Amino acid sequence: MHLKIFRKESLSNYLGADQHFVKSLSAFDLMTMGVGAVIGTGIFILPGTVAANAAGPGVIVSFLLAAIVCALAAMCYAEFSSALPVAGSAYSYGNIIFGEFIGWILGWALVLEYMLAVATVSTGWSAYFNALLASFGIHIPKAISGPFNPAHGTYFNLVAVLVVLVVSLILSRGMQSSKRVNNAMVILKIVIILLFIGVGFFFIKPANYHPFMPHKIGGILKGATTVFFAFLGFDAVSSSAAEVKNPKKNMPIGILGTLLIAAILYMGVSAVLVGMVKYTKLDVANPVSYALNLVNQGWLADTLAIGALIGMFTMMITTIFASSRLVYSIGRDGLLPKPLSKLNAQKGETPENALLFVTIIIAIMGGLVFLDELTSLVNIGTLLAFTFVSFGIIPLRHRQDIDNRDGFQVPLYPLLPIISGLACIWMICQLGKTTFIGAGIWFVIGIIIYFSYGYHHSTISSEK
Repeated sequence: MHLKIFRKESLSNYLGADQHFVKSLSAFDLMTMGVGAVIGTGIFILPGTVAANAAGPGVIVSFLLAAIVCALAAMCYAEFSSALPVAGSAYSYGNIIFGEFIGWILGWALVLEYMLAVATVSTGWSAYFNALLASFGIHIPKAISGPFNPAHGTYFNLVAVLVVLVVSLILSRGMQSSKRVNNAMVILKIVIILLFIGVGFFFIKPANYHPFMPHKIGGILKGATTVFFAFLGFDAVSSSAAEVKNPKKNMPIGILGTLLIAAILYMGVSAVLVGMVKYTKLDVANPVSYALNLVNQGWLADTLAIGALIGMFTMMITTIFASSRLVYSIGRDGLLPKPLSKLNAQKGETPENALLFVTIIIAIMGGLVFLDELTSLVNIGTLLAFTFVSFGIIPLRHRQDIDNRDGFQVPLYPLLPIISGLACIWMICQLGKTTFIGAGIWFVIGIIIYFSYGYHHSTISSEK
């Protein structure tokens, strides 16, 4: 058993299994997917609350530092997706580089990250949508407006379930139609963010930037650890590698381009926001809307609410897409039931069973489960994958059967991959005790599933 759980899949087997996917995604499509996943409601909230509670106007530098740390992991993902253009992201990378059991652990971590993230965002989308309806005098009955909690009179979050179903319906129509919807919505979201930056620029008061670092460098660093998680989501782009045209070129552009655009937008919003309003006044629920109302630009505050809805919607598109490709990949290897790897040729080779599976689970979680205490588990799942992908660059470079000489390679090897891995471990150590307890329970469940089912049904290293 010891040797069997560390058997490694060959790249050629994965390329053969994934060859049925239609290669239709360009670098631009990948960047819109990535920006769709990374830029959500956080861009309208985090710059203000972090400025007020930690960094002051230096929150601009906090976002820059967080982006630099994320860029280390992003470069590692870029090299992996260039060298191994297969579905499944870190799960598949783990199977090829570290062996089946590590691959399963990474896949199980990503299942947690993706599905919990979408379920949480669906409840946030529901709250925003209900508030928008209420502004028009339309009220959703309380019984169907929240998770199952009879003591508080809520039984089911109808809007959260419906938005997940709509996203999945769009994705089920194939990549061609769903990428058009996503691209249009991401562009609209960016336009709304740029509109805030453009309008807010004229209300900047230079005096608000002083003192720039009220809590010295410690405040900047504390702010950076807080906003680091705002950049997570670019890793979902790597799950699409099997459906990308010229992946050696386009995957690195898509991943690193996502991070660059996100960093510019986060820093731009931060710079304008702390220039408009003294940072000490920004510890409110919605700092950007608060700032706009202070300067009598309430019309734009209402527009940003629509931008927030669009932001959450595009995040769900990218992450449900990534979830379905992840589950497809695990089913492809037999670690979950094989029917999950079935592709529908009539819908552009969409993994319809995997998509249906993740839709049902996410809809149940978003509609019935109280998620507030679980959201930090998303971070530990992501950081675990980041850690293995970072350190995995070293054995990847030593593999004679994987040729990536004409693809992207992390510079300053092996220094940057090691720094990236150590930075991820440090970020994991910043998470709370309850997060580790929750993650421990999740991984125990995963190990039980692996040894009771996956270990016996695995087709890794067998003929495909």
